[in-house]
Amino acid sequence: MADQQARLSWRDDSIPVSDQFDDPYFSIQNGLAETEHVFLDGNDLAARFADAAQAGADFHIAELGFGTGLNLLAAWRAWEQAQEGCAAPSVLHFTSFEAFPMATQDMARALQAFPEVAPWAERFLAVWGGTGSCDLGNLQVNVITGDARVSLPEWTGKADAWFLDGFSPAKNPELWQDDLLGEVARHTAAGGSAATYTAAGFVRRGLEAAGFEVIRAPGFGRKRHMTKARLR
Repeated sequence: MADQQARLSWRDDSIPVSDQFDDPYFSIQNGLAETEHVFLDGNDLAARFADAAQAGADFHIAELGFGTGLNLLAAWRAWEQAQEGCAAPSVLHFTSFEAFPMATQDMARALQAFPEVAPWAERFLAVWGGTGSCDLGNLQVNVITGDARVSLPEWTGKADAWFLDGFSPAKNPELWQDDLLGEVARHTAAGGSAATYTAAGFVRRGLEAAGFEVIRAPGFGRKRHMTKARLR
């Protein structure tokens, strides 16, 4: 899969749809609520962020599929809320693997649908160069472009929590195969977690084979189920 920019269409003039995968970037019902339910709650981040704040410890999130950056902004907002009152705020590290990075102007257009995170979007987009690293003080971002099947095995980091947010397994199966899920496990810190909106059986089996304890949980909106996983 060649490293190139995302090609988009727009649904209702506000929801970006990938032309490469014929799939929307977020729920047509409420993308931010979906992110909070699936990725933040699915990784128990409110409690874990509070624990990190109390301990003065950093936290590392990794993600398959950066997209509009909405997951990043939701996590950053929750992180800053957990850090309120801390004398020496710690750092949220966010590493994302993205084959088709979205143009900054398209990200800005998509994020207009979520005024709740507008202050974080403004701060991020003011310094975001479209790819690579970004230093926002208490947030350190690194978006690694290219095929995750190549770039993730080469990555030297380990995440405390994973957001598995590739396009639908039916339309983007390369991002859900056993080998890549094995690399997710290999790059997860002890006791770390992963969450995804899909409850596809082969994804759950792949996570189990990689060493995760897997739970099928209630999904968001019209999705009956989602998947939560904790590294054994």
